[in-house]
Amino acid sequence: MTSGTVPAETSVWSTLSRVAVLRVVVFFVVLREVYSGVQYPLEALSNVVPDALAPLAMIAATIFFSVVMLVVYVLLVRLFERRRADELAFRGRGVRLAAAGALFGFLLLGLIYAVLLVLGVARWEGRGGFGGVLLMLIIATISGIGEELAYRGGFFRILEESFGTLVAIILSAALFGFFHIGNPGATAVSTIAIALEGGVLLAAAYVVSRNLWLPIGLHFGWNFTEGGVFGASVSGKTFRGIFNVPLSGNDLLTGGAFGPEASLVTLAVCLAAGLILIGVATRNGRWRPFTIRMMLNPEIGVTE
Repeated sequence: MTSGTVPAETSVWSTLSRVAVLRVVVFFVVLREVYSGVQYPLEALSNVVPDALAPLAMIAATIFFSVVMLVVYVLLVRLFERRRADELAFRGRGVRLAAAGALFGFLLLGLIYAVLLVLGVARWEGRGGFGGVLLMLIIATISGIGEELAYRGGFFRILEESFGTLVAIILSAALFGFFHIGNPGATAVSTIAIALEGGVLLAAAYVVSRNLWLPIGLHFGWNFTEGGVFGASVSGKTFRGIFNVPLSGNDLLTGGAFGPEASLVTLAVCLAAGLILIGVATRNGRWRPFTIRMMLNPEIGVTE
């Protein structure tokens, strides 16, 4: 091989790794499968560990599998994009954004429940206890990291590079709603609501910060507050919360069996919050206009 010659294998991979369709499919499928896969050993562990060791074992396993998901994302970025995953940098700004996102999720749920209380579909029935806190912390952590890496870090981010922010928000929100169709109590209303509130809001959180820790924190704070604090159903799955605030009444307001995520109140609040974040991102020059790019991130030394 003469000096300056690019090996055939390297040249082929350099070209393939830049194909937008291939990249987005590989990122999403791998990250989604890893997220789904880590849930099985967590569930199995909870069934075999003695009760006295269960809390410590589950916390350690959650940390381990969270790291696994993060490492897979970093490796995919390195393999396909030949760069560091700066959007996942945690020190300093990442820590602050994760904390801000968690607080934002808590405040959004607090506002939603305040409205539901005023409307009379939520009622205060005292404390529920702390028995479900650890389980909800684990679920909120795994889902916050796993789903945001797959949907925002993989699918949305790469689509945005290819087609701009608007197209990426529309398609990623639709996909996010679609993957919640199979949840307990899911309806056409809940699917549309999840797409518009969660899909738009979480994508907007990434756009405004250009850092995955804001949507990760928001996703975590939302899920934990919904299930672990208010004891509501989270995407159709029921949990025990610190407080007992049951919902009853019209399904369009309560969300029915799916939980408050399918409520029109939640949809209005979250969609408004998402649009505000989009407005901020636009003013800060972080909104990317429509484009069509089927080849991404040219490698140094490889000509177009």
